[in-house]
Amino acid sequence: MKPKVKSPLLPEVFKIKKLLRKLNLHTVCEEANCPNIGDCFSRKTATFMIMGDICTRDCPYCNVSHGKPQALDPQEPENVANAIKTLGLKHVVITSVDRDDLPDGGASHFAKVIQKVKEINPGITIEVLIPDFKGSIESLKTVIDANPEVVNHNIETVKELYKIVRPQGNYERSLKILKSIKEISQKTISKSGFMVGLGETKEQIINLMEDLYKNNVEILTIGQYLQPSKNHLPVYRYYSEEEFREFEEIGYKIGFKYIFSGILIRSSFNAQEQFMTMNK
Repeated sequence: MKPKVKSPLLPEVFKIKKLLRKLNLHTVCEEANCPNIGDCFSRKTATFMIMGDICTRDCPYCNVSHGKPQALDPQEPENVANAIKTLGLKHVVITSVDRDDLPDGGASHFAKVIQKVKEINPGITIEVLIPDFKGSIESLKTVIDANPEVVNHNIETVKELYKIVRPQGNYERSLKILKSIKEISQKTISKSGFMVGLGETKEQIINLMEDLYKNNVEILTIGQYLQPSKNHLPVYRYYSEEEFREFEEIGYKIGFKYIFSGILIRSSFNAQEQFMTMNK
């Protein structure tokens, strides 16, 4: 059964949208048509999407626009930092579109944003949700050297569906990025997530979780894929909450310490709570 979500038509939602437009900022909440936007915006939380709203890749599950991106905005690091200060956030998630047009995939811009956010918001903790940087460990190191507390790279789907779901991605390349997070910095928390409902089997899901565990992932999120529009990949099936709880149990048996599994779970949803759980 397709899940129902709350309407995002709340005063706080409009207030945050107004602030974002004023500072020429984007959120993945809006661009990806996330089902949790009303919940997050009403609690003054958002996942900032840097480097524009045009992605160089065209994944058939994703609602973010694709094409030729614009030049980077040199004011963006300060604008993001000021928006966070205005909202009074204590923990923030920063993600981006894929920028395969840039030599470092946008890693240095990520670093500038992280540094400016920490400068203007002392004591804040940051999670970055990064692209695969075409497998560049140097780019990954550039981001990690800016000292975000959590580095997340979503694997998105099982290996067998990669050519369909992430045609410009590479399963092994994403695992390499995830494994390298802890190799570069033991203090950095590594995180990944994936969707179900695209035609994967239970065995493939288990194999995926085992691969993530073997490649140093500490926090894992599992959520239901929801079709953004009729032009995107269709939902193969809807999983029940009982099945999501089963995935969680399986994950703990594999060895994960922190798993967040549920129909409306998204990698950035309740990220602050996930971080606090990890640091109890």
